[in-house]
Amino acid sequence: MLLPSEIEAKSLIPAIRAILAKKLIKEYDLKEEVVANVLGITQAAVSNYLRGTRGDVELISKLNSLHEVTRMVDDIARDLSTNKAYTPNTMAKLIELFNYMRYTFIICDVHHSIESNIDEQVCEQCKGTLMGASI
Repeated sequence: MLLPSEIEAKSLIPAIRAILAKKLIKEYDLKEEVVANVLGITQAAVSNYLRGTRGDVELISKLNSLHEVTRMVDDIARDLSTNKAYTPNTMAKLIELFNYMRYTFIICDVHHSIESNIDEQVCEQCKGTLMGASI
């Protein structure tokens, strides 16, 4: 049984990094090395994100289809392209994005795609905890 933090680390964070890397290169014309520095990853990781060999392609597509996620990612990319670094404001926006993916249960969909045999009682308890934390 994966914890929400493990799901974020294994799936959601790489997917968001892939989206940001592509956006920063294609829309803001940044070089791979700059994007790697801004995202705190290697240039090789950026290259893999661009080629689609790193990050879950289906999850990336799903996240790109969600209006609110796209809006938040666009805002983060704009900050990163302007500042060429994480700022406290950018970090807050990233935390807000990951909290949004928890509170709207996007994280649950990802979890079910990774582990199909989740006990429904555990799932309901986790959802209840997420709902309580969002208030």
